[in-house]
Amino acid sequence: MSSMAKTADGHGHGKAMSGPRSDKLAAQMEPFDSFWEGPEDVQKGYRTFKAFYRANYLKHLTPNKDAKILVVSCGPGYFVNTVNQVGYRDVTGIDSFEDKITHAGFHGLNCIHARAFEYLAEQQDDTYDVIFGEQELNHLTKDEMIEFLELAYRKLKPGGQLICHGLNGANPIVGAETLAQNWDHQNTFTSYSLNQVLEHTGYEVQKIFGLHLYVFYKNPANYVAWGMTASFHLLFQILFKIYGKFNKIFEKKIAAVAIKPATDKGSKHLRSV
Repeated sequence: MSSMAKTADGHGHGKAMSGPRSDKLAAQMEPFDSFWEGPEDVQKGYRTFKAFYRANYLKHLTPNKDAKILVVSCGPGYFVNTVNQVGYRDVTGIDSFEDKITHAGFHGLNCIHARAFEYLAEQQDDTYDVIFGEQELNHLTKDEMIEFLELAYRKLKPGGQLICHGLNGANPIVGAETLAQNWDHQNTFTSYSLNQVLEHTGYEVQKIFGLHLYVFYKNPANYVAWGMTASFHLLFQILFKIYGKFNKIFEKKIAAVAIKPATDKGSKHLRSV
């Protein structure tokens, strides 16, 4: 648990702001619309997460520096800070924990204390060029996830990007543990199931990819760990094929870039109702 999740006296959790929809979500200890992956040293996170986001996400982001970007579960603004520094000018972050937004304010970042479902519902449809989820989708149940993805879909402009991530259940070492180690983790993905739910809610999936953890290239140990995990992943792929499975992504976390089609076909779920 990050120090950002603690109350001012350093004991236990803070509390997310109330919201009529969000108060009914399954995850209440570590809700989806706040960021739970930061280090104890909040300030250090601005450096470490910048390296992580640059290595994993920036190459997938629209090149339009005037794109209207919403960062959901922004925490102290690590992703907002990263994209601001590479020239994106219209970026807003939202997080349900006020203490995390306070840290963002110290850095002059445009981050707002708000609940994700309520904030998105208040925005006009076809507003955003990019919606980026900084927290894992797996803090939502399957029904809640579909609700969120459909809500985000409506708020994206045609051709707009959704960038999201979650826990990778295909990793045979940590897949089960990452689900069980947090009470508010509701599920996991494989590349197939992440693609499946995005297509079900109307998106065109551009890419599914594993999130690379070893991004600190000045540290020699980085390359040792990188080589070891690459060897493990090759072994996993061979073993999975023996069992008739064809998973190729075994990183601890798995991400997706998806777009709202220029011709809006809508969610399969909504079309079937």
